[in-house]
Amino acid sequence: MATHHYDVVIIGSGAGGGTLAWKLASSGKRILLLERGDYLPRERDNWDTEQVFLRGKYLTTEKWRDASGHTFTPEQNYNVGGNTKFYGAALFRLRPEDFGELQHHGGISPAWPVGYQDFEPWYAEAEQLYFVHGAAKEDPTDGPRTSDFPYPAVQHEPRIQQLHDDLERLGLHPSHLPIGVMLDQDEHGNALHSSKCIRCDRVDGFPCLVDAKADAQTVCVDPALQHSNVELVTNARVDRLETDADGRTVSAVVATLADGSEARFAGDVVVVSCGALNSALLLLRSASDAHPHGLANGSDQVGRNYMRHNNVAMMALSKEPNRTRFQKTLVLNDWYLKGEDADFAWGGIQMLGKSDGLELRGKAPHFLAWGAKLMPEKPLDALAEHAVDFWISSEDLPHPDNRVSIDDDGTVSLSIVETNPEGLKRLRQKFQSMMSDLGMHDGAHERKLYLHEAMDVAATAHQAGTVRFGTDSATSALDADCKAHDLDNLYVVDSSFFPSIGAVNPTLTIIANALRVGDHLRARLG
Repeated sequence: MATHHYDVVIIGSGAGGGTLAWKLASSGKRILLLERGDYLPRERDNWDTEQVFLRGKYLTTEKWRDASGHTFTPEQNYNVGGNTKFYGAALFRLRPEDFGELQHHGGISPAWPVGYQDFEPWYAEAEQLYFVHGAAKEDPTDGPRTSDFPYPAVQHEPRIQQLHDDLERLGLHPSHLPIGVMLDQDEHGNALHSSKCIRCDRVDGFPCLVDAKADAQTVCVDPALQHSNVELVTNARVDRLETDADGRTVSAVVATLADGSEARFAGDVVVVSCGALNSALLLLRSASDAHPHGLANGSDQVGRNYMRHNNVAMMALSKEPNRTRFQKTLVLNDWYLKGEDADFAWGGIQMLGKSDGLELRGKAPHFLAWGAKLMPEKPLDALAEHAVDFWISSEDLPHPDNRVSIDDDGTVSLSIVETNPEGLKRLRQKFQSMMSDLGMHDGAHERKLYLHEAMDVAATAHQAGTVRFGTDSATSALDADCKAHDLDNLYVVDSSFFPSIGAVNPTLTIIANALRVGDHLRARLG
């Protein structure tokens, strides 16, 4: 079978691969982008709570196994733009301390082979590219910036502004959440007639019907395809990578196309950007005589040190109605680097998208028992109107036995042991103790439909760390430029490279790294 040759073959079109394609598009080099899925259909169901959350219409139907042998469906979306089609567009920089060793209750978060100062220019470019709205110098944990946010912060609606003011009265430092949306707002925060974003309540967890959320498809893939040297093949599931006889060069990318036929592609450079879990799986599936344990796996690190954050989605009930629509505008990081009771990091609290009555109905018996106790006179839809939704995130630590692997029968296995739970526990306790001071009823309820039940193994939204980078080939799979130690033309450009994950959403760091590696590849290609 003929092998089609390109200068660069990129596997995956999400935050890593899609951004890299955009970065390389103007180079004039012949770029191929392979995507396992297709364009997400634009339809009313994109904004339907029942279809997106209750039925999981757009999730993969794959079946994986956990460590106990039970099957589950991972929270994965295979579309052009990858998981960014459904992400909440919260685009945080890691803190400078996240790039060094950081002490936690559960151990030490390891240092990166590069520092914050190395990433700062790429963070600035990423914020510009992905329409990040924010306000500099509000968050006390933010690192130094060479420039302000490229777009003004999305203004709080009245109930969230009140929450902001209440937090300040407690001596805390709430700030505007950095978010990637194509919003033009007036002095009151309302969407202008020229704005693509209509400031709706569907930004978090839903694809955007009006293409106003800064996802990898709308921001990077579609503009890259305006260049005649960039080609996209959809419905192309890459099965394995083959190498030349000495095992130092990827010589073929072997894929199954939509009609079931096999196709072979080659590139002077091959980039794997399938997401931390599927990138590791592709490398493991590419085992050969030259690489018996999988490609780029001379260190036995591929698939290991999987991280996803310690998270919980919470819902409080405001004593006053919360008629906010675009709720995801506030973050509180006062305990990100140091908790109240010790010199250990806790994590951060940020807003989620606004929950609705249909979502609550999906958990009606449990929710009604809790809601009726606090507000017995309110029916379900009225309880939803009083809901205020939060995301509490703490850092989990890399562990070699937290890993994705392939069983003898070909089934994917994902194993997780809990690491560093104490930070999330204490941050949650602190958050819940503040409810009455914030105009809420005492207590808070887990918003389990936002992620899978009780954040079980299927919750893979913040996946990272399975093909870590470093300077030592004995303990890492990639070098500081994200090139495989064991191969001359193979790069991994997604969240796989993280040696630690911090406690903020990883997407902006994935984007910034893709821009950084893209600059390196432009120089390599000449």
